[in-house]
Amino acid sequence: MTADSFSDSPASAHSAELLAQVAALPHLPGVYRYFAADGTLLYVGKARDLRKRVSSYFQKDHGGTRIGLMVTRIARLDTTVTRTEAEALLLENNLIKTQHPRYNILFRDDKSYPYLQITTAHAFPRVAYYRGATDRRQQYFGPYPNAWSVKESIAVLQKVFQLRTCEDTVFANRSRPCLLHQIHRCTAPCVGKISADDYARDVQHAVRFLRGDHSVVLGDLQLQMQSLSEALRFEDAAGLRDQIAALSGVLQQQSMEVGSAQDVDILAVAIKGGRACVNLAMVRGGRHLGDRAYFPSQVQAGLEAEEAPGDQEPDTPRSAAQSVLHAFVAQHYIQMAPPPVLVCAERIDPELLDILGEHAGHRMQHVAQPRGQRRDWLDMAQKGAQIALARLLAEEGSQRERTLALAQALGLDATQAENLRVECFDISHTAGEATQASCVVYADHAMQPAQYRRFRISDITPGDDYAAMRQVLTRRYKRLAEAQSAPASQVDAGEADADVSPAAKNEKAKMPDLVLVDGGRGQVAMAREVFTELGLDLGLIVGVEKGEGRKVGLEELVFADGRPKLTLPADSAALMLVAQIRDEAHRFAITGMRAARAKVRTGGSRLEDIPGIGPKRRAKLLARFGGIRGVEAASEDELMTVDGISSELAHMLYKALH
Repeated sequence: MTADSFSDSPASAHSAELLAQVAALPHLPGVYRYFAADGTLLYVGKARDLRKRVSSYFQKDHGGTRIGLMVTRIARLDTTVTRTEAEALLLENNLIKTQHPRYNILFRDDKSYPYLQITTAHAFPRVAYYRGATDRRQQYFGPYPNAWSVKESIAVLQKVFQLRTCEDTVFANRSRPCLLHQIHRCTAPCVGKISADDYARDVQHAVRFLRGDHSVVLGDLQLQMQSLSEALRFEDAAGLRDQIAALSGVLQQQSMEVGSAQDVDILAVAIKGGRACVNLAMVRGGRHLGDRAYFPSQVQAGLEAEEAPGDQEPDTPRSAAQSVLHAFVAQHYIQMAPPPVLVCAERIDPELLDILGEHAGHRMQHVAQPRGQRRDWLDMAQKGAQIALARLLAEEGSQRERTLALAQALGLDATQAENLRVECFDISHTAGEATQASCVVYADHAMQPAQYRRFRISDITPGDDYAAMRQVLTRRYKRLAEAQSAPASQVDAGEADADVSPAAKNEKAKMPDLVLVDGGRGQVAMAREVFTELGLDLGLIVGVEKGEGRKVGLEELVFADGRPKLTLPADSAALMLVAQIRDEAHRFAITGMRAARAKVRTGGSRLEDIPGIGPKRRAKLLARFGGIRGVEAASEDELMTVDGISSELAHMLYKALH
């Protein structure tokens, strides 16, 4: 294939250099990236055959579709050859998640799945809720779709097997059984109410239960009960009888068939109103753990890009639901270990399953037409996807209406209303201690947590909210003001553009359309002074003043540019949006203030600043001496009694604290 092969194709508008590069691609697996003339990354894809896949974009007439627009914007092509298609899939998803290409379907990178942990490294393991990096010395079960599922599973283990849930430090210092033992939720190994062998047996049964071996666990318990009865140990046999009854009740309540222990994920897709939802339901060890809904972004552009011909046969194009499902399966299961079985009514590419199975180390199976209980699970997942998508569309519609109502109340035009960006500030402290300021952002008809900022306020009189507001507004908008004024001043004075910092240039595009401050005339006056000094538009500043009796719903808007105070009806959509943004700023400020205050009061920051005192040693010190005050009162010899504290480290620690 040569560049002349494209002469009669829609790609003829592209440069000869680009077409020659496409024609020279190898018949090897790899990843390709399309860039616009300004360097914007348009699309990332993987291919089993790079030349076949990439050339298909330039040979077909895509018409006036968005994918056709993307193809016309392609000015540069980069490719990376990989050894296998599995490596190409890994690289593709890493690039999608880090570079956010314009025409890919993007799912949020969610690493927050919780696990159920059994601390088998301990002589008497505990069962616990866990998030974070795993430790090979412990056992983990999951992932679970949400925290509630983990806690519900822990409650089952407490009820049936009575495993402990207390922290190791609490366990080591107990002198009598706790309340959980009295209500038959723990066998109290901390005070020797159960032998190590019997407790280990309960842990083994719990592990088998979590793996789905329900019949094995019930059989073992029944045999043990029978042997205890024959040995005339009737009290012990009665305890096992109660345990069997509790386990049978749990299984019956969950309506699970004994033996259906295979791990399964059920996937359902719903598409409506330009948005999509993938609902993921998890079954682990035969137990339905619940579901979680995912909402991708860039759906419209991504669907058309996914539907472009490539490695698939021309007579088997993907449907919209298949394109969304393909993107989800590829992005989700590269991070998360996939189960052996995926149940979904939509077709999943066999090649993708083979790649994921190779990556996970086990064969993967797709069930498109399930029967029995799996059919019921799929029906529930599909209904859940439809409900979640309807709720999202309703919420987005409501938020859009609130945005337009606020813009109209403030006299903004339609363009500003559709692209309204609001930044809201609040000050929080406790009698002047640990003063923090928050800045939250509302844009694209939603709160934008990734753009929130906290400011640690210093060098002011404790409790002076006006000075705190002056400081935070100055720090936030000083560079923006520089970026706004720099081009005009440079043109007049003939200065070089290099005098403006890159940070100031980047900040220029982020100037909000509205600056909310939580407060009345005093806070607005302070904001007016700052904006006057920086040369910014006073019309951006709006104060949210408490109404009569400081009652919610009676807030009034105070303007810095001299406009009269605005009072909105209590049921006004604009006032609801203002209250939502103001409350979020208050929440963000107070949580940051409390964290800073707790850090100061516990002295954690002092210990953290000492070289050689990491999290484990710090925890041991605080546990041994009962807190930072006890550590401060300890002598060097007493500090050396803590495991991991040498004489040199004890001397350094004592010197740092005194």
